[in-house]
Amino acid sequence: QVPVVESGGGLVQAGGSLRLSCAASGRTFSVDAMGWFRQAPGKEREFVAAMTWSSWSGRRTDYADSVKGRFTISRDNAKNTVYLQMNSLKPEDTAVYYCAVATRGLGGRYTSLTDYDYWGQGTQVTVSS
Repeated sequence: QVPVVESGGGLVQAGGSLRLSCAASGRTFSVDAMGWFRQAPGKEREFVAAMTWSSWSGRRTDYADSVKGRFTISRDNAKNTVYLQMNSLKPEDTAVYYCAVATRGLGGRYTSLTDYDYWGQGTQVTVSS
């Protein structure tokens, strides 16, 4: 088991910034990727960003086109925590943001929901216009 806890959501005006945190615990040695997804009301959960790491391919980051250049995913190894720095926020970024952890060593870009094994409860991000 790898429990995951998100934090850092809130209300911000358009153009503002927020930083989300995702802390993993438990069997963290089995984690090979962590990602962020979001779900707006009435919409399906969608990929936002992912960070993968392995001994043979090193570290890799991927972003949805809608957030490239505005969002940055980073990791603190010592804390088993990944962050999502969100800048230049737009009203359309409003959603519940979920952190997810992958442990099966699937490889690839980890942009699909089915790549992940453990999910957090989500944190609300609201961007006002």
